[in-house]
Formats: sequence, C-alpha cells, structure tokens
Amino acid sequence: MKYRSIRLEIDRHIALITLDRPDQLNTFNQLLADEWNHAYHLCENNDDIRAIVVAGSGKAFCAGADMSEGETTFDSREDMSFSSCPVIPAWRLSKPVIGAINGHAVGVGFGLALQFDFRFVADEAKYGLLQVRRGVLADACSHWLLPRMVGIERAMDIILTGKTMKGAEVAEIGLAKKSLPAAQVLPDALAFAEELVTFSAPAVLAITKQLVWQSLGMTIASFEKLETQVLHHTMGTADALEGGLAYMERRQALWQGSVNHDWPDILSKPLKD
Repeated sequence: MKYRSIRLEIDRHIALITLDRPDQLNTFNQLLADEWNHAYHLCENNDDIRAIVVAGSGKAFCAGADMSEGETTFDSREDMSFSSCPVIPAWRLSKPVIGAINGHAVGVGFGLALQFDFRFVADEAKYGLLQVRRGVLADACSHWLLPRMVGIERAMDIILTGKTMKGAEVAEIGLAKKSLPAAQVLPDALAFAEELVTFSAPAVLAITKQLVWQSLGMTIASFEKLETQVLHHTMGTADALEGGLAYMERRQALWQGSVNHDWPDILSKPLKD
C-alpha cells in the first residue's frame, strides 16, 4: 500500500510510523486513521518487528481533528457506525507501542497518545483534551484510561477543564516516561525501543505486555491463575534456555521466539484480522 498521510520505516526490529501531514499539523482525518491502522496490521503480522514507535513530522504530533470544514466538523449524526477509538489501541497489539510525541498533541491527538504503552514528550509542546471546549466528548477511551493512570481528581481536571499542559507537567503527573527538548524526543524513543528489542525476548515481551493490559479487567484470583498458566508456557522454551545460557556466558542472547507462533492458547491474542 502506498501511504499518503503516514510513513512506515523498519530498521533493526523497530517499526517507525510517522504521521506525515506537517502542513496540517498532522490533524486527524479518515485517511490518516485508515493508513495508521493498515501500518499497525503490517507490524503485528511481521515477526521481524518487535516494537513500534509512532512520531509526527514537523512541529506537531497531532493537533487534534481536522477542522478545516469548520462548524460542520461535528454537526452530523447520520453515520453513527464509527468507534470512539478510530485507531487500533496499543492494548490490541502484541508489540510495545512507544509514542515519540515530539510536538503538540491535543484533542484526539492526545487521546490517541494516551493509548500507547509509553510516551516521550517535548518540553515546549502543548498537550490536552480540548473537546469539552469544542462542544463534544473526548474520545479514544480517555475517560477510562486517565483515572487509571493519574487518579480520579487529576483525570477530572484534565477532561473537564480542557486545559493544556506542557511536557514537563505531563511527565510529572505520570502520563509520560520523560519530557525532553523536542529535537531529542524521537532519538530517545528509538533508543528505548532498541533497548526493549535487544535485551527482552520478543515472545515474552509481547506476552508480558498483554498480561499487564488484560489484568485491568480481572480479579486478582483470576489473574493469578492466568499468570501461572502463562508462566508454565514460557518455561523450557528455546528462549528460556538461551536467556540463562547467555547470562552465564556473559553475552547478548540470540532470541528465537516468535510472537505469532509461540503465543499461549490460554491468553487472548490481541489483534485479529
């Protein structure tokens, strides 16, 4: 597929998806959503890809919805078939998704960023859910995510006021791994992705990520049973043996595990075609 709104590059087990509408500040529209989802499917089905980094080109990551149509942007109720999550959320992907939020991310742009597994943000940029000031509801499951990430009161403060925050505040309240100068955001996000794909066994990395996300809807007793069964699945595998051997020999492990072929039957596979 030839992309028009994004770029997809793959290097050393890392996929870099770049939102590529810089003249429009990467504002969100249906074409961007379709291509982003297509790229996610490609990444999920490619065992050579072990981590995904998402960035924006130009000055913004995603400056909200494309409002070039002005007052008609949110005026229609004719098509109510769409989801509030227009892009596949990170919890439906087995590979870790790291956001290099190198510029402004507001409205749906910030909501989609909250769905990533990790976020690196820019000191200079603005972040926030502004929808309440546009007369519509915030989306991307932000009402579910934010209370779990920062607590009820902070979540209410962010969603109900529609305020914007700088990168330092986003990181301080726990919504980003790190706040950096804008030019350093993507290099640091890529370096973190490389650390993950180098030192973590790919199948176990993906399984572990899914255990964390799926635990949010489980009782502790149910989760203990699931975790035990998945632990049994990972023991005695080629990567379990290689990890111990590499440690004893003081060398980098040579991982062989496959996310798509070594997935435990007991654990739900996150994304299905």
